[in-house]
This record gives sequence, C-alpha cells and structure tokens, in this order.
Amino acid sequence: MHPIERLRYVARAEGADPSLVAVEAASALASIARSDPAGLVPACRRLISRHLSAGPVWWLSARVLGAPDPVEAARAAAAELEDDATDRHLAAVLPDDGTALVIGWPEVAASALRRRADVELLVAEGGGEGAALARRLSGAGNDVAVVADAGVGAAAVVVDIVVLEAHAAGPTGLLCTPGSHAAAAVAARSGAAVWAVAGTGRVLPSRLWEALLERFDAGGEPWERDSEVVPVDLLDALVGPGGPVEVAEGLASATCPAAPELFRDAG
Repeated sequence: MHPIERLRYVARAEGADPSLVAVEAASALASIARSDPAGLVPACRRLISRHLSAGPVWWLSARVLGAPDPVEAARAAAAELEDDATDRHLAAVLPDDGTALVIGWPEVAASALRRRADVELLVAEGGGEGAALARRLSGAGNDVAVVADAGVGAAAVVVDIVVLEAHAAGPTGLLCTPGSHAAAAVAARSGAAVWAVAGTGRVLPSRLWEALLERFDAGGEPWERDSEVVPVDLLDALVGPGGPVEVAEGLASATCPAAPELFRDAG
C-alpha cells in the first residue's frame, strides 16, 4: 500500500485505542519521510485533524517532526508505545480487595484489571463500550457490574477509586471518555480517590496541549463531543509509564517537543 493511502486508512480509523492508531501511523509516517519529506508536515496535520483527542498521535507527530532522522524517530516512538508498562504499574498499586469505577473501555486500565481479579469493578457504559468490557473481564474471572451512564455519579460514591484513562493530558488536566468529569467531581466530594492513567504518549507539553484544547473547544457543543476535560484539581494520583507519581509531576513529564508545525491545523 502506498504510504499516503496507508495514512488515509489510519486516519479513517474511528474508535480505536489512541496508542494503536499511533503505532499504525508511525509506519506510514516513516514511509512518507523516506519518499516525500516535504509531505511530512501536512501528513501529520491531517492525521491529527482526524484524531484530535488522541494524545499519542500528537506525541508521535511531534517526535517525528522534531527529529533529525524522522524515520528512526517514528520507529522508536512505535517501540515505546508497544513497550508501555503503565498497565503493569497500575495493576501493582491497585488496593487489595478494593472497588473501582471505570468509564467505557479504557485499554490500559482494562489490561491492568485483567491482572487483578480481586478488585471489584463497576464499569459505566461510556456510550456502549462498557458492557462489552464487562463481559470480557467477567469471562476472565473479575467481579464486574455494568452501570448505566445515568448512574455514574451514584457509582462514584460507593467505590474506593475512580480510574480515569487519559486520551491525552497536559498541565491543566485530562481528556477522557464522557462521564469522567462527573465521576471525578462526585468522587472528590464523597472522599473516593481519583486516579489518572496516562500511558506512553498521552502527556503533551503545555503548548501542544493548549493547541489541542483550542481546536477541541471549537468542536461543537460540549455534550456532543467524544471526549471531555477533567480538571487537574479533581485528581489525586497519576500512574504513567514509570509508575505512580504526583499529579503535577506526571502532567509535566511530556517526552516530545512542542513542535511548532502542529500549532496550526490541516486547514
């Protein structure tokens, strides 16, 4: 498949895990960097325009555009995404015999929970994906109950931890599945802990995060979007590729440059 066609195929993918999208995109961007270096910037911009809330896509694009060898940078970024240890760190720090709430199907958190059958789990539907995750985890031996989206607030009152997986993150908060803000706000009020999960490539430097939010805020009514912002002051802890860290430290740990080529959209 021609690199441009492959990139179009990746760009059209909807509902896929952001890290998987970025891994697939890395190969296409490496091919473009070899065959058409001048096309790399518009290719990254188009990719971001189709996956606006996917932090790993921004992270990959910034790594590629900011590197002296974009091909090697794309390969290295894909390897980092595939070697992400965030799920293992999360599994290690979940409290024994605790109760947790997740929204939808958070890929990293779900992988961690499959390792911890002792954790009782409530899964909010999150637009429909939660029920499928509950079936998967139940089949693996987890104690799981599905919560309708309307019951997210009530569920956040009765659990020990609300686990929110970031699609993207920056110094002021997270972009997460709709329902996450409500769950975090209720948990903060009721005394439950709110943990952010931000895997490889999810945390962006301040300027890229601002560019993402600027475009995200222009994307129609807030209740119609596929993600929502959870403010940093609702978070108690953050688990990332290096393990659990203080929230402020974790949200300042971006590992890509603030590539100025990405401050503009694809036009």
